[in-house]
Amino acid sequence: MFDVIIAGCGPTGAMLAAELRLHDVRVLVVEKEPEQVSSRVRIVSLHVRSLELMAMRGLLDRLLAHGRQRPVDGVFAAIAKPAPVGLDSAYAYQLGIPQPFINRLLEEHAIELGAQVQSGCAVAGFEQDDEGVTVELADGERLRSRYLVGCDGARSTVRTRLGVGFPGEPARTETLMGEMAVGASREEIAATVTKVRATTPAFSLRPFGEGVYAVVVPGAAVREDRTQPPTLEDFRQQLRAIAGTDFGVHSPRWLSRFGDATRLVERYRVGRVLLAGDAAHIHPPAGGQGLNLGVQDAVNLGWKLAGRIHGWAPETLLDTYHCERHPVAADVLDNTRAQVELASTEPGPQAVRRLLTELMDFDAVNRHLIEKIIATAIRYDFGPGPDLLGRRLPDLDLESGRLYDRLRHGRGVVVDRTRRLSVDGWSDRVDIITDPGAALDVPALLLRPDGHVAWIGEHQQDLNSHLTRWFGEPTDAPR
Repeated sequence: MFDVIIAGCGPTGAMLAAELRLHDVRVLVVEKEPEQVSSRVRIVSLHVRSLELMAMRGLLDRLLAHGRQRPVDGVFAAIAKPAPVGLDSAYAYQLGIPQPFINRLLEEHAIELGAQVQSGCAVAGFEQDDEGVTVELADGERLRSRYLVGCDGARSTVRTRLGVGFPGEPARTETLMGEMAVGASREEIAATVTKVRATTPAFSLRPFGEGVYAVVVPGAAVREDRTQPPTLEDFRQQLRAIAGTDFGVHSPRWLSRFGDATRLVERYRVGRVLLAGDAAHIHPPAGGQGLNLGVQDAVNLGWKLAGRIHGWAPETLLDTYHCERHPVAADVLDNTRAQVELASTEPGPQAVRRLLTELMDFDAVNRHLIEKIIATAIRYDFGPGPDLLGRRLPDLDLESGRLYDRLRHGRGVVVDRTRRLSVDGWSDRVDIITDPGAALDVPALLLRPDGHVAWIGEHQQDLNSHLTRWFGEPTDAPR
Protein backbone atom coordinates (compact mmCIF):
# COMPACT_ATOMS: atom_id res chain seq x y z
CA MET A 1 0.00 0.00 0.00
CA PHE A 2 1.23 3.48 -0.87
CA ASP A 3 0.74 6.61 1.18
CA VAL A 4 0.02 8.73 -1.91
CA ILE A 5 -0.62 7.95 -5.56
CA ILE A 6 -0.16 10.88 -7.90
CA ALA A 7 -1.81 10.85 -11.32
CA GLY A 8 0.46 12.67 -13.75
CA CYS A 9 4.21 13.25 -13.81
CA GLY A 10 4.35 16.72 -15.29
CA PRO A 11 6.02 19.51 -13.31
CA THR A 12 3.22 19.64 -10.73
CA GLY A 13 3.10 15.89 -10.09
CA ALA A 14 6.88 15.49 -10.02
CA MET A 15 7.33 18.45 -7.67
CA LEU A 16 4.66 17.12 -5.34
CA ALA A 17 6.27 13.68 -5.31
CA ALA A 18 9.61 15.23 -4.36
CA GLU A 19 8.02 17.34 -1.61
CA LEU A 20 6.38 14.24 -0.13
CA ARG A 21 9.61 12.23 -0.28
CA LEU A 22 11.36 14.93 1.79
CA HIS A 23 9.12 13.58 4.58
CA ASP A 24 9.57 9.85 3.80
CA VAL A 25 6.08 9.47 2.36
CA ARG A 26 5.65 6.37 0.16
CA VAL A 27 4.79 7.81 -3.25
CA LEU A 28 3.83 6.29 -6.59
CA VAL A 29 3.46 8.56 -9.63
CA VAL A 30 1.58 7.11 -12.60
CA GLU A 31 2.05 8.83 -15.96
CA LYS A 32 0.00 7.87 -19.01
CA GLU A 33 2.74 8.82 -21.46
CA PRO A 34 5.65 6.40 -21.99
CA GLU A 35 9.19 7.32 -20.95
CA GLN A 36 9.80 11.00 -21.58
CA VAL A 37 10.92 11.28 -25.17
CA SER A 38 9.75 14.50 -26.74
CA SER A 39 10.57 16.45 -29.85
CA ARG A 40 8.80 19.46 -28.33
CA VAL A 41 11.34 21.97 -27.13
CA ARG A 42 8.89 24.65 -26.05
CA ILE A 43 10.50 27.32 -23.91
CA VAL A 44 8.64 28.15 -20.71
CA SER A 45 9.36 30.86 -18.17
CA LEU A 46 9.97 30.26 -14.50
CA HIS A 47 8.94 33.37 -12.61
CA VAL A 48 10.50 34.81 -9.47
CA ARG A 49 8.45 32.91 -6.89
CA SER A 50 9.09 29.58 -8.62
CA LEU A 51 12.80 30.36 -8.78
CA GLU A 52 12.73 31.03 -5.03
CA LEU A 53 11.10 27.65 -4.42
CA MET A 54 13.71 25.95 -6.60
CA ALA A 55 16.45 27.71 -4.60
CA MET A 56 14.85 26.50 -1.36
CA ARG A 57 15.06 22.90 -2.57
CA GLY A 58 18.59 23.14 -3.99
CA LEU A 59 17.49 22.84 -7.62
CA LEU A 60 18.17 26.31 -8.96
CA ASP A 61 21.79 25.80 -10.04
CA ARG A 62 20.78 22.79 -12.11
CA LEU A 63 18.10 24.84 -13.82
CA LEU A 64 20.35 27.84 -14.45
CA ALA A 65 22.78 25.65 -16.35
CA HIS A 66 20.08 24.94 -18.95
CA GLY A 67 18.10 28.18 -18.92
CA ARG A 68 18.38 31.73 -20.10
CA GLN A 69 17.91 34.62 -17.70
CA ARG A 70 15.76 37.52 -18.88
CA PRO A 71 14.59 40.73 -17.19
CA VAL A 72 11.17 40.81 -15.57
CA ASP A 73 9.66 43.21 -18.05
CA GLY A 74 6.77 43.11 -20.47
CA VAL A 75 5.18 40.21 -18.61
CA PHE A 76 1.75 41.80 -18.14
CA ALA A 77 -0.25 41.68 -21.39
CA ALA A 78 3.06 42.06 -23.28
CA ILE A 79 3.01 45.78 -22.47
CA ALA A 80 6.58 46.92 -22.93
CA LYS A 81 7.46 48.46 -19.59
CA PRO A 82 10.73 47.98 -17.70
CA ALA A 83 10.82 45.88 -14.57
CA PRO A 84 10.32 47.84 -11.35
CA VAL A 85 13.54 48.80 -9.62
CA GLY A 86 14.38 46.85 -6.48
CA LEU A 87 12.10 43.82 -6.71
CA ASP A 88 12.33 42.22 -3.28
CA SER A 89 14.05 38.98 -4.26
CA ALA A 90 17.53 37.60 -4.76
CA TYR A 91 16.16 35.96 -7.93
CA ALA A 92 14.54 38.94 -9.68
CA TYR A 93 14.54 37.61 -13.23
CA GLN A 94 12.71 35.22 -15.52
CA LEU A 95 14.33 31.95 -16.51
CA GLY A 96 13.48 30.73 -19.99
CA ILE A 97 14.00 26.98 -20.09
CA PRO A 98 12.96 24.12 -22.38
CA GLN A 99 9.89 22.46 -20.88
CA PRO A 100 11.14 18.89 -21.53
CA PHE A 101 14.20 19.71 -19.45
CA ILE A 102 12.28 21.00 -16.44
CA ASN A 103 9.94 18.01 -16.67
CA ARG A 104 12.90 15.64 -16.71
CA LEU A 105 14.80 17.43 -13.95
CA LEU A 106 11.85 17.43 -11.55
CA GLU A 107 11.08 13.78 -12.28
CA GLU A 108 14.73 12.82 -11.70
CA HIS A 109 14.71 14.86 -8.48
CA ALA A 110 11.66 12.97 -7.24
CA ILE A 111 13.20 9.60 -8.14
CA GLU A 112 16.49 10.54 -6.44
CA LEU A 113 14.49 11.17 -3.27
CA GLY A 114 12.84 7.74 -3.53
CA ALA A 115 9.59 8.27 -5.44
CA GLN A 116 8.41 5.48 -7.73
CA VAL A 117 7.36 6.54 -11.23
CA GLN A 118 5.36 4.19 -13.44
CA SER A 119 5.15 5.44 -17.03
CA GLY A 120 2.86 4.28 -19.79
CA CYS A 121 -0.18 3.80 -17.58
CA ALA A 122 -3.07 6.04 -16.63
CA VAL A 123 -5.57 6.29 -13.81
CA ALA A 124 -8.90 5.04 -15.16
CA GLY A 125 -10.97 5.30 -12.00
CA PHE A 126 -10.97 5.13 -8.21
CA GLU A 127 -13.10 4.54 -5.16
CA GLN A 128 -12.44 6.10 -1.77
CA ASP A 129 -13.49 5.06 1.71
CA ASP A 130 -12.68 6.08 5.27
CA GLU A 131 -9.31 4.30 5.19
CA GLY A 132 -7.97 5.14 1.74
CA VAL A 133 -8.42 5.08 -2.03
CA THR A 134 -8.51 2.13 -4.41
CA VAL A 135 -7.07 3.28 -7.74
CA GLU A 136 -7.75 1.41 -10.98
CA LEU A 137 -5.27 1.77 -13.82
CA ALA A 138 -6.13 1.59 -17.51
CA ASP A 139 -4.69 -1.94 -17.75
CA GLY A 140 -7.01 -3.15 -14.99
CA GLU A 141 -4.43 -3.17 -12.17
CA ARG A 142 -5.86 -2.02 -8.84
CA LEU A 143 -3.69 -0.26 -6.28
CA ARG A 144 -4.36 0.88 -2.76
CA SER A 145 -3.28 4.23 -1.30
CA ARG A 146 -4.13 6.46 1.62
CA TYR A 147 -4.55 9.49 -0.67
CA LEU A 148 -4.83 10.21 -4.41
CA VAL A 149 -3.78 13.50 -6.00
CA GLY A 150 -4.85 14.37 -9.53
CA CYS A 151 -2.06 16.24 -11.33
CA ASP A 152 -3.25 14.90 -14.67
CA GLY A 153 -3.81 18.10 -16.57
CA ALA A 154 -6.65 20.08 -18.07
CA ARG A 155 -8.56 16.96 -19.15
CA SER A 156 -8.07 15.37 -15.74
CA THR A 157 -9.60 11.93 -15.30
CA VAL A 158 -9.33 12.30 -11.53
CA ARG A 159 -11.28 15.56 -11.54
CA THR A 160 -13.93 14.13 -13.87
CA ARG A 161 -14.40 10.97 -11.80
CA LEU A 162 -14.45 13.02 -8.61
CA GLY A 163 -17.49 14.87 -9.94
CA VAL A 164 -16.58 18.32 -8.67
CA GLY A 165 -17.74 21.39 -10.55
CA PHE A 166 -15.34 23.06 -12.97
CA PRO A 167 -17.10 26.34 -13.73
CA GLY A 168 -15.80 29.01 -16.06
CA GLU A 169 -15.91 30.01 -19.70
CA PRO A 170 -15.27 27.93 -22.83
CA ALA A 171 -12.75 29.07 -25.42
CA ARG A 172 -13.83 32.02 -27.57
CA THR A 173 -10.58 32.56 -29.46
CA GLU A 174 -7.67 30.40 -30.50
CA THR A 175 -4.00 31.21 -30.86
CA LEU A 176 -1.27 29.29 -32.69
CA MET A 177 2.10 29.03 -31.00
CA GLY A 178 5.29 27.34 -32.13
CA GLU A 179 9.02 27.53 -32.65
CA MET A 180 10.39 27.43 -36.17
CA ALA A 181 13.10 28.68 -38.48
CA VAL A 182 12.38 31.96 -40.31
CA GLY A 183 13.77 32.94 -43.70
CA ALA A 184 13.13 36.68 -43.55
CA SER A 185 15.77 39.10 -42.30
CA ARG A 186 15.79 40.29 -38.70
CA GLU A 187 15.19 43.87 -39.90
CA GLU A 188 12.13 42.89 -41.96
CA ILE A 189 10.72 40.87 -39.07
CA ALA A 190 11.21 43.67 -36.54
CA ALA A 191 9.58 46.28 -38.76
CA THR A 192 6.59 44.08 -39.63
CA VAL A 193 6.01 42.93 -36.05
CA THR A 194 6.08 46.52 -34.78
CA LYS A 195 3.48 47.52 -37.35
CA VAL A 196 1.19 44.52 -36.75
CA ARG A 197 1.33 44.72 -32.95
CA ALA A 198 -0.03 48.25 -33.06
CA THR A 199 -3.43 46.68 -33.76
CA THR A 200 -2.90 42.99 -32.91
CA PRO A 201 -1.08 42.67 -29.53
CA ALA A 202 -1.46 38.87 -29.55
CA PHE A 203 0.97 38.67 -32.49
CA SER A 204 4.71 38.16 -31.94
CA LEU A 205 7.90 36.71 -33.36
CA ARG A 206 10.62 36.44 -30.73
CA PRO A 207 14.15 35.34 -31.76
CA PHE A 208 15.96 32.48 -30.04
CA GLY A 209 19.09 32.69 -32.19
CA GLU A 210 20.34 30.81 -35.24
CA GLY A 211 17.31 31.89 -37.24
CA VAL A 212 14.79 30.23 -34.89
CA TYR A 213 11.80 32.24 -33.63
CA ALA A 214 8.93 31.71 -31.24
CA VAL A 215 5.86 32.56 -33.31
CA VAL A 216 2.50 33.53 -31.82
CA VAL A 217 -0.34 34.33 -34.18
CA PRO A 218 -4.14 34.45 -33.73
CA GLY A 219 -5.92 31.43 -35.19
CA ALA A 220 -8.65 31.53 -37.81
CA ALA A 221 -11.28 29.80 -35.65
CA VAL A 222 -11.73 27.88 -32.40
CA ARG A 223 -11.16 24.15 -32.83
CA GLU A 224 -13.18 21.86 -30.60
CA ASP A 225 -10.31 19.37 -30.41
CA ARG A 226 -7.08 21.17 -29.55
CA THR A 227 -5.23 17.92 -28.90
CA GLN A 228 -4.35 17.92 -32.63
CA PRO A 229 -1.50 20.34 -33.28
CA PRO A 230 -1.73 22.81 -36.16
CA THR A 231 0.30 22.35 -39.31
CA LEU A 232 3.03 24.59 -40.64
CA GLU A 233 0.62 25.54 -43.43
CA ASP A 234 -1.86 26.77 -40.79
CA PHE A 235 0.85 29.12 -39.53
CA ARG A 236 1.70 30.31 -43.03
CA GLN A 237 -1.93 31.09 -43.83
CA GLN A 238 -2.48 33.04 -40.62
CA LEU A 239 0.79 34.94 -40.91
CA ARG A 240 -0.11 36.00 -44.46
CA ALA A 241 -3.64 36.97 -43.40
CA ILE A 242 -2.49 39.12 -40.47
CA ALA A 243 1.01 40.31 -41.39
CA GLY A 244 0.88 40.10 -45.20
CA THR A 245 3.84 37.70 -45.23
CA ASP A 246 4.67 34.27 -43.87
CA PHE A 247 8.30 35.36 -43.18
CA GLY A 248 9.52 32.21 -44.94
CA VAL A 249 8.82 30.01 -41.91
CA HIS A 250 10.07 26.42 -42.13
CA SER A 251 11.56 23.55 -40.10
CA PRO A 252 9.26 23.76 -37.04
CA ARG A 253 10.51 22.45 -33.71
CA TRP A 254 7.01 22.18 -32.31
CA LEU A 255 3.56 23.56 -33.08
CA SER A 256 0.56 23.92 -30.81
CA ARG A 257 -2.72 25.73 -30.36
CA PHE A 258 -4.37 27.10 -27.27
CA GLY A 259 -7.69 28.70 -26.50
CA ASP A 260 -8.80 31.15 -23.84
CA ALA A 261 -10.96 28.70 -21.88
CA THR A 262 -10.87 29.70 -18.21
CA ARG A 263 -12.08 27.37 -15.45
CA LEU A 264 -11.47 26.82 -11.73
CA VAL A 265 -12.50 23.73 -9.82
CA GLU A 266 -14.97 24.35 -6.99
CA ARG A 267 -13.06 22.23 -4.46
CA TYR A 268 -9.40 21.23 -4.33
CA ARG A 269 -10.16 18.39 -1.95
CA VAL A 270 -12.92 15.83 -1.57
CA GLY A 271 -12.10 13.42 1.24
CA ARG A 272 -8.89 11.60 0.38
CA VAL A 273 -8.68 12.88 -3.19
CA LEU A 274 -7.05 16.20 -4.05
CA LEU A 275 -6.35 18.19 -7.21
CA ALA A 276 -3.39 20.34 -8.24
CA GLY A 277 -2.05 22.15 -11.28
CA ASP A 278 -4.06 22.16 -14.50
CA ALA A 279 -6.40 19.53 -13.06
CA ALA A 280 -7.64 22.29 -10.75
CA HIS A 281 -7.42 25.37 -12.99
CA ILE A 282 -7.05 26.21 -16.66
CA HIS A 283 -6.53 29.60 -18.25
CA PRO A 284 -4.86 31.21 -21.26
CA PRO A 285 -1.04 31.32 -21.13
CA ALA A 286 -1.01 35.12 -20.84
CA GLY A 287 1.88 36.04 -18.58
CA GLY A 288 3.27 32.49 -18.63
CA GLN A 289 1.78 31.58 -15.25
CA GLY A 290 0.43 28.04 -15.71
CA LEU A 291 3.45 25.88 -14.92
CA ASN A 292 4.44 28.23 -12.11
CA LEU A 293 0.99 28.06 -10.52
CA GLY A 294 1.05 24.25 -10.54
CA VAL A 295 4.53 23.99 -9.00
CA GLN A 296 3.47 26.43 -6.28
CA ASP A 297 0.36 24.29 -5.62
CA ALA A 298 2.64 21.30 -5.10
CA VAL A 299 4.91 23.05 -2.59
CA ASN A 300 1.91 24.31 -0.64
CA LEU A 301 0.33 20.85 -0.49
CA GLY A 302 3.31 18.55 0.02
CA TRP A 303 4.24 19.21 3.66
CA LYS A 304 0.60 19.43 4.75
CA LEU A 305 -0.29 16.06 3.23
CA ALA A 306 2.88 14.54 4.68
CA GLY A 307 1.96 15.85 8.13
CA ARG A 308 -1.46 14.28 7.89
CA ILE A 309 0.01 10.94 6.81
CA HIS A 310 2.52 10.91 9.66
CA GLY A 311 -0.18 11.80 12.16
CA TRP A 312 1.08 15.09 13.56
CA ALA A 313 -1.02 17.44 11.43
CA PRO A 314 -4.59 18.25 12.44
CA GLU A 315 -7.28 17.72 9.80
CA THR A 316 -7.66 21.47 9.50
CA LEU A 317 -4.09 21.82 8.17
CA LEU A 318 -4.91 19.83 5.04
CA ASP A 319 -8.02 21.96 4.53
CA THR A 320 -5.83 25.07 4.31
CA TYR A 321 -4.58 23.82 0.94
CA HIS A 322 -7.90 24.72 -0.70
CA CYS A 323 -8.37 27.84 1.43
CA GLU A 324 -4.99 29.24 0.38
CA ARG A 325 -4.58 28.10 -3.21
CA HIS A 326 -8.11 28.52 -4.54
CA PRO A 327 -8.05 32.35 -4.13
CA VAL A 328 -4.59 32.48 -5.70
CA ALA A 329 -5.81 30.60 -8.76
CA ALA A 330 -8.92 32.80 -8.94
CA ASP A 331 -6.68 35.86 -9.06
CA VAL A 332 -4.56 34.30 -11.82
CA LEU A 333 -7.71 33.55 -13.82
CA ASP A 334 -8.83 37.15 -13.44
CA ASN A 335 -5.52 38.64 -14.54
CA THR A 336 -5.35 36.32 -17.57
CA ARG A 337 -8.92 37.27 -18.49
CA ALA A 338 -7.85 40.91 -18.34
CA GLN A 339 -4.75 40.27 -20.43
CA VAL A 340 -6.77 38.45 -23.08
CA GLU A 341 -9.18 41.37 -23.30
CA LEU A 342 -6.24 43.76 -23.67
CA ALA A 343 -5.04 41.69 -26.65
CA SER A 344 -8.32 42.20 -28.49
CA THR A 345 -8.28 44.26 -31.68
CA GLU A 346 -11.66 45.84 -30.83
CA PRO A 347 -11.64 49.62 -30.22
CA GLY A 348 -12.81 49.40 -26.59
CA PRO A 349 -10.12 46.98 -25.35
CA GLN A 350 -7.50 48.86 -27.38
CA ALA A 351 -8.49 52.11 -25.64
CA VAL A 352 -8.17 50.41 -22.24
CA ARG A 353 -4.77 49.05 -23.28
CA ARG A 354 -3.54 52.51 -24.22
CA LEU A 355 -4.77 53.89 -20.89
CA LEU A 356 -3.14 51.08 -18.90
CA THR A 357 0.09 51.59 -20.83
CA GLU A 358 0.11 55.18 -19.57
CA LEU A 359 -0.75 54.16 -16.01
CA MET A 360 2.11 51.65 -15.92
CA ASP A 361 4.52 54.57 -16.11
CA PHE A 362 3.67 54.98 -12.42
CA ASP A 363 5.97 52.66 -10.49
CA ALA A 364 3.24 51.55 -8.07
CA VAL A 365 0.98 50.40 -10.91
CA ASN A 366 3.76 48.68 -12.82
CA ARG A 367 5.00 46.96 -9.65
CA HIS A 368 1.50 45.82 -8.65
CA LEU A 369 0.79 44.19 -12.01
CA ILE A 370 4.19 42.56 -12.41
CA GLU A 371 4.17 41.20 -8.84
CA LYS A 372 0.87 39.51 -9.66
CA ILE A 373 2.51 37.64 -12.54
CA ILE A 374 5.68 36.66 -10.69
CA ALA A 375 3.64 35.64 -7.59
CA THR A 376 5.66 37.56 -5.01
CA ALA A 377 2.63 39.57 -3.88
CA ILE A 378 0.73 36.56 -2.50
CA ARG A 379 -0.37 36.95 1.10
CA TYR A 380 -2.26 34.09 2.74
CA ASP A 381 -4.81 35.05 5.38
CA PHE A 382 -3.34 33.91 8.70
CA GLY A 383 -5.37 36.37 10.74
CA PRO A 384 -4.53 39.84 12.03
CA GLY A 385 -0.90 40.85 12.27
CA PRO A 386 1.90 42.77 10.53
CA ASP A 387 1.88 42.97 6.75
CA LEU A 388 4.70 40.40 6.57
CA LEU A 389 2.47 37.74 8.17
CA GLY A 390 1.29 35.32 5.49
CA ARG A 391 3.77 36.54 2.90
CA ARG A 392 6.79 34.70 1.56
CA LEU A 393 10.13 35.74 3.05
CA PRO A 394 12.90 36.62 0.59
CA ASP A 395 16.23 34.83 0.86
CA LEU A 396 18.40 36.36 3.58
CA ASP A 397 22.08 36.43 4.44
CA LEU A 398 22.64 34.73 7.81
CA GLU A 399 25.72 34.15 9.91
CA SER A 400 25.49 30.50 8.86
CA GLY A 401 24.87 31.16 5.14
CA ARG A 402 21.73 31.72 3.12
CA LEU A 403 18.25 31.28 4.59
CA TYR A 404 16.89 29.25 1.70
CA ASP A 405 19.66 26.69 2.13
CA ARG A 406 18.10 25.91 5.52
CA LEU A 407 14.76 25.05 3.86
CA ARG A 408 16.08 22.28 1.62
CA HIS A 409 14.61 19.48 3.71
CA GLY A 410 11.07 20.86 3.72
CA ARG A 411 10.97 21.58 7.45
CA GLY A 412 9.68 24.62 9.30
CA VAL A 413 12.25 27.18 10.45
CA VAL A 414 12.25 29.67 13.32
CA VAL A 415 14.58 32.63 12.79
CA ASP A 416 15.31 34.00 16.28
CA ARG A 417 17.11 37.30 16.83
CA THR A 418 16.35 37.31 20.59
CA ARG A 419 18.46 34.26 21.61
CA ARG A 420 15.60 33.28 23.94
CA LEU A 421 13.40 30.95 21.89
CA SER A 422 13.43 27.19 21.33
CA VAL A 423 11.54 24.57 19.33
CA ASP A 424 11.75 21.87 22.01
CA GLY A 425 8.95 19.39 21.34
CA TRP A 426 8.88 20.18 17.62
CA SER A 427 12.52 19.58 16.73
CA ASP A 428 11.53 16.61 14.55
CA ARG A 429 9.59 19.02 12.30
CA VAL A 430 11.08 22.48 12.84
CA ASP A 431 14.61 23.91 12.89
CA ILE A 432 15.73 27.03 14.72
CA ILE A 433 18.28 29.58 13.55
CA THR A 434 19.57 31.86 16.30
CA ASP A 435 21.00 34.88 14.54
CA PRO A 436 20.85 38.30 16.25
CA GLY A 437 22.22 39.92 13.09
CA ALA A 438 19.62 38.55 10.69
CA ALA A 439 18.33 41.26 8.35
CA LEU A 440 14.83 41.37 9.80
CA ASP A 441 12.74 44.16 11.28
CA VAL A 442 11.09 41.77 13.76
CA PRO A 443 12.43 39.93 16.83
CA ALA A 444 11.65 36.44 15.50
CA LEU A 445 9.46 34.64 13.00
CA LEU A 446 8.27 31.18 12.05
CA LEU A 447 8.58 30.05 8.45
CA ARG A 448 6.50 27.22 7.03
CA PRO A 449 8.24 24.74 4.68
CA ASP A 450 6.88 26.70 1.70
CA GLY A 451 8.66 29.85 2.90
CA HIS A 452 5.60 31.78 4.11
CA VAL A 453 5.73 33.61 7.44
CA ALA A 454 3.37 31.90 9.89
CA TRP A 455 4.18 33.86 13.07
CA ILE A 456 5.97 37.04 14.16
CA GLY A 457 6.82 37.83 17.77
CA GLU A 458 9.25 37.28 20.61
CA HIS A 459 7.49 35.28 23.36
CA GLN A 460 7.90 31.51 23.74
CA GLN A 461 4.31 30.85 24.75
CA ASP A 462 3.00 32.64 21.68
CA LEU A 463 5.46 30.75 19.46
CA ASN A 464 4.38 27.44 20.99
CA SER A 465 0.76 28.21 20.15
CA HIS A 466 1.62 28.81 16.51
CA LEU A 467 3.93 25.79 16.32
CA THR A 468 0.94 23.72 17.44
CA ARG A 469 -1.33 25.34 14.87
CA TRP A 470 0.98 24.60 11.95
CA PHE A 471 3.01 21.60 13.12
CA GLY A 472 0.74 19.76 15.55
CA GLU A 473 1.20 18.85 19.17
CA PRO A 474 4.71 18.75 20.65
CA THR A 475 6.46 15.40 21.01
CA ASP A 476 9.72 14.18 22.43
CA ALA A 477 10.63 12.41 19.21
CA PRO A 478 14.30 12.78 18.27
CA ARG A 479 15.11 14.79 15.18
